[in-house]
Amino acid sequence: MQIIMSHVNTDFDALSSLIAAKKLYPDARVVIPNEQTAPVRQFLTIYRDTFDLTEDHQIEWEEVTDLILVDTASLSRLGNYTKKLNQDKLNITVYDHHPPGSNDADADKRVVEPVGATVTLLIEKMIEQKIPVSSFEATLFGLGIYTDTGSFTFPNTTDRDFQAASFLMKNNMNLEIIQRFADYKLTPDQQNLLNQLFRRAKTFHKDGLKFIVSACQIDVYLRELATITDKLLDISGADTVVTVVKMEKNVHIVGRGNSERIDLTPLLKKFDGGGHPQAGSATVKRSGLDDVVEQVNRHLDLILKPAITAEDIMTSPVKMIPPDTKIEEAGRMMYRYGHSGYPVVEDGKLIGIITRRDLDKANHHGLGHAPIKAYMSRNPVTIRPETTIEEMQKLIIDNNIGRLPVMEDGEPVGIVTRTNIIEVLHSQKLSDRLRQPEVRNLKNEMKRQLPARTYSMLDDISRTAEHAGVPVYLIGGIVRDLFLERPNEDIDIVVEGSGIDFANHLQADYGGSVKIHENFGTATWHHPSKLSIDVTSARVEYYDRPASLPDVELSTLNEDLYRRDFTINSMALCLNPDIFGDLVDPFKGQSDLRSKTIKVLHNLSFIEDPTRILRAVRFETRFNFLMDKQTESLALNSMARMKDLSAHRIVEEMKRMFKDEKPPETIRRLFELQFWQQFGADDDIREESFVHASRMDMVYDRHPHFQSNKISWFDYFVIPFYHSGKSHLAKTFALTRQNNKFLQDIRDLTEIDGWEKTEGVGDFHRFLKDFTDDAILFFISKEHFENEDIIVSYVEKRHDIPPILTGEDLIQQGLKPGRQFREILMELDVAVLNGEIKTKEAALEWLDKYR
Repeated sequence: MQIIMSHVNTDFDALSSLIAAKKLYPDARVVIPNEQTAPVRQFLTIYRDTFDLTEDHQIEWEEVTDLILVDTASLSRLGNYTKKLNQDKLNITVYDHHPPGSNDADADKRVVEPVGATVTLLIEKMIEQKIPVSSFEATLFGLGIYTDTGSFTFPNTTDRDFQAASFLMKNNMNLEIIQRFADYKLTPDQQNLLNQLFRRAKTFHKDGLKFIVSACQIDVYLRELATITDKLLDISGADTVVTVVKMEKNVHIVGRGNSERIDLTPLLKKFDGGGHPQAGSATVKRSGLDDVVEQVNRHLDLILKPAITAEDIMTSPVKMIPPDTKIEEAGRMMYRYGHSGYPVVEDGKLIGIITRRDLDKANHHGLGHAPIKAYMSRNPVTIRPETTIEEMQKLIIDNNIGRLPVMEDGEPVGIVTRTNIIEVLHSQKLSDRLRQPEVRNLKNEMKRQLPARTYSMLDDISRTAEHAGVPVYLIGGIVRDLFLERPNEDIDIVVEGSGIDFANHLQADYGGSVKIHENFGTATWHHPSKLSIDVTSARVEYYDRPASLPDVELSTLNEDLYRRDFTINSMALCLNPDIFGDLVDPFKGQSDLRSKTIKVLHNLSFIEDPTRILRAVRFETRFNFLMDKQTESLALNSMARMKDLSAHRIVEEMKRMFKDEKPPETIRRLFELQFWQQFGADDDIREESFVHASRMDMVYDRHPHFQSNKISWFDYFVIPFYHSGKSHLAKTFALTRQNNKFLQDIRDLTEIDGWEKTEGVGDFHRFLKDFTDDAILFFISKEHFENEDIIVSYVEKRHDIPPILTGEDLIQQGLKPGRQFREILMELDVAVLNGEIKTKEAALEWLDKYR
C-alpha cells in the first residue's frame, strides 16, 4: 500500500503538496494529520469533501510498503504516526524544500531542492508529465506557494516559484480565495498601527455582510497601510474594511474586500482615488480626519452589490426521504442520483439530515437493514430563500455541515450544498451571472434562421404552454445550431411536468396525432404539416452500471440539462409567451461554442455512456472543435469501457460519424483516442489508414459513377482492421448482409492474383463480375492504382451490358444447357465490354466457335 503524508501542524504548503502528490501517485492514499494550522482547519471545513482524504483509522498500517513524504524529510515530524510505520520494510520518497537535517529519513528517492515551497517541485513534475490541473487545484497549490513565499517577498523565493504560479494562473487559479486564506507578516510599527485600528474599528452589518470602518491619526508617515488593512480584514472576519489614517498633513484611505459583492471603486472615486473593485486607495490632502470619516460612512452603501441568495443556487424541488427508509436503500438512492445527503421528512415536516458519511458508518457496523432515523442528524440548521451566500458560508463553517435545507412556510423548498457554494465561489462567470442576470433572448435569431413553418409551430407551442400552465423549453442541437447558424429542423421540447399530457394538449389544439412512449414519459406529436415534435418530460437519468442504458425519473430543467453529453448541447430556449426565446445556459455552453470547445458536464460522463466519446469526435470533425484537456483525458481513460457496449450501439454512432464530411480525420482522431486499438487494430498503421480513407474520398469524388451512392460507413470502419491484417475483427460490427458481403469481397480480392495488371475493360469482368462496387472502390484506393480509370470505366459499364444473347438463344443454336452456358455468356459480356461485339448477328457469328 502507498500512502502520502506530511508534518503535523499542517500548513498550506503541506496540504497543497499532499494533494499534488496524489496527482503524481494516483493509487496512493492521502493521510492528513489531525493537527493543522488554524487557516488550514478553516479551509478544510469548507472544502474537505472535495479531496480524496483517508482517515488514519482506515489505514492498515502493517500493509504500508511505500511512503511519499512531502514538505518534510523527517519521520519524527509525523507525530504519533511514526510509531505505526514499519520502517524496516518501508520504501520512502521525499519531496521537500527545507535544508537537510540530522533527523532526515533514509529515503530511497529524494527530491529536495531550495525553492520557496515544496508544492513548486510537485507542480514542475505535473507540468513535465502533462497532468491536467483544475481551477480549484490550481487555487490550492497557489495557496501553498503564496503562504510559504510571503506572496513572493521572502528571501527563499525563486524564479521557479514564479514559473509555477504562472502555470497555475493559466489554469484559473483564484486569487480571491488565496487572498482570503493567506497570511502576512508585519513590522513592529505596522503592528502598532494595526492594533490601534483594531481597537477603533466600528462595525456595520448590511445585507448579510460585515463592514468595518476604522480611523486614527499618527504623527509620521508609515508605509504599507494597504498591508495593514489586509491584515485587519483577516483578523476581523469582516467582508470589507476601510481604513482612514491621517499621517502628517494628509488623510490616506485604503479599502479591502474579500467578497465578490464588494466594489470599492465608487466610494474611492468620491475622493479621486482608484484601484480594483476589492482593493483600492485614495489620498485626501490637507484635510481633517473627522470630515473624511463622515464622508466615508455616508457613501458606504455605494460599495455593495446585490446578494446571491439561497433561492439563486439551491437545488429545487428537493429530493426527500422518509425516516423508515433502510440504510441500504438510502445508499442506493445516493449512488443513483449522485447526492451525498438527503433531508429526512415525516408528515411534511423536516426532522433530520442523513449523509453518505452516516450511511458508511452504519454499513461498517453491518446495519444496512436499519432505518435511517436511527443515524440521521436531528434538528438540522435551515435557511430561507433570501439567505445570502455569505450567511450560508458562515453557517456551514460554524456548524461544520455540508448542506442547508431551504425552508418556506414550514416546508422544504430546496437545498443548498457545500458544492453549490464552492461552484459560486470558484466561478467568476457564474457569480457575475447570478448577481447581474443578463438573459440573452434569441427570439429574433429564431425568426431569422428557422423556416417559417417551424417558427410558426413554436409559436403555437408557446400558446399551448400558456393555457396549460407549464414551463416549456426548446432543447438540443437546434439551440446549439442557432449560435452556429447551421440549419436544423429537429425540434425537441422539454416540459417541466408531463410531456405526454402536453403532447395531448397540442393535438387537441392543432390536430395531428400523438405517439406515446409510456416507459420514458415521452411522446411524439405528428403535426398536420408532417413535421414531428418530440415532447419529453424534464428528467434525470441514472446508470445502474457503466455503459448500461439509463433509467429515468421526472425532474427539473437544470437536472435534465445536466444529464446531457456536452455543455454545447446543454442549453435551452424558453417557449412560454412572456419569456419566449430567453436562453437557459447553466453550464456555459455559449462560452464553449465561442472557444470551439467540447466539454463534458461531469467526470463520470464517459463512464456512464462511452458512446459520448464517439459523439465528441463527431462534433470535433463536424464543427472543427476540440475537446478540452480534461475531457480528452477522461475520454482516453474511459476508452476501455467501449468494449462493454453492444455492437449495435457502436454501429449506430459510427453511421452518424462517417456521414459527416471528414472520415479520414475521424479515423485518425479515433486512433489518437485508442478506439481502434481497443478492438484489436494495430497502433502503427494510423497513417496508412488515414491515407487510404483520403484516397477513397478522392477516387469517389473523381468519378461520377460512384457518387450515385455515398460510401458506406462500414467501408471506412474496416480500414484500420484491413491494414492490421485483421479484417475478420470487423465482423462483430457487420450487422447486415451487405456488410458481410463487403468483408468477404475485400478478403477475396486480396487473394486473387494478377487482376490488377489487366488492361482491357472487359478483361476485368473475368475477375470482378461478382464483387460489389464498394469493395472495388475500397481496393483500388488502398494505394496508387495505375489502371484506376480503366477499372472505373469497367464498373460503370458493367451495370449497362445489353442482353444480346440469352440462354434460349444458345439452345436454339444447338448448344446443350449446362455449366458451359455461364462461361459462354460471361465471355460474351467480356467481348461486349471490350467493344468487340455490338449486335446480335455479330454475337451469333462469334458463337460458332463453341459449337
